[in-house]
Amino acid sequence: MNILLADDHWSVRKGLKQLLEVEFPDAQFGEASSAPEALDLLSRHPWDVMVLDIFMPGRSGLEVLHELRQQYPSLPVLVLSSAPEEQLAMRVLKAGASGYINKRVAPEELVKAVRKLMAGGRYVSAKVAERLALEIGQPDPLPHETLSERESYVLRRLMAGKSIKEIAKELSVSAKTVSVFHTRIWEKLGVRNDIELVLYMTKHNLPL
Repeated sequence: MNILLADDHWSVRKGLKQLLEVEFPDAQFGEASSAPEALDLLSRHPWDVMVLDIFMPGRSGLEVLHELRQQYPSLPVLVLSSAPEEQLAMRVLKAGASGYINKRVAPEELVKAVRKLMAGGRYVSAKVAERLALEIGQPDPLPHETLSERESYVLRRLMAGKSIKEIAKELSVSAKTVSVFHTRIWEKLGVRNDIELVLYMTKHNLPL
């Protein structure tokens, strides 16, 4: 059994590995601290399951997930995130993830999720399963659900207090490019400035 752990924090990877080693003593582990490292390991070795942090620097985990689904459609991917489930769970599941859990869940839930993916199933919490049921028959997405992966990343970083220049440096693009994303976010959410943007986030119970 081969498990690939992709997270930019060494301490998180170490913790995940220690937890999973107890339950899967014969497993072989691979570790990646960035999207390029993860994709390189995927190209060089066969993996049975991948645990992917959605908030790695540079290319977002969602972008990596889209690429994984194209190149390795049968690979089970369990997405980890520190964000509330209501913010990202639906997006990553629609992007092709086999499961989604928050990093703050109990260790036994992580093990349960990996076991379910290894058995060919999918894993979501009861809360996410309930929302999935509620969304049936509601095809029209909310404005923030129409944002591209890069736009969503820029929005999260803006709400975290990052400047245009700081975000540009994180993404290795120009400040002008980030400004274009910023403007598109306003247009898609129907707001005219960042004050209205904060009000929109508050109205929809999205993290600031």
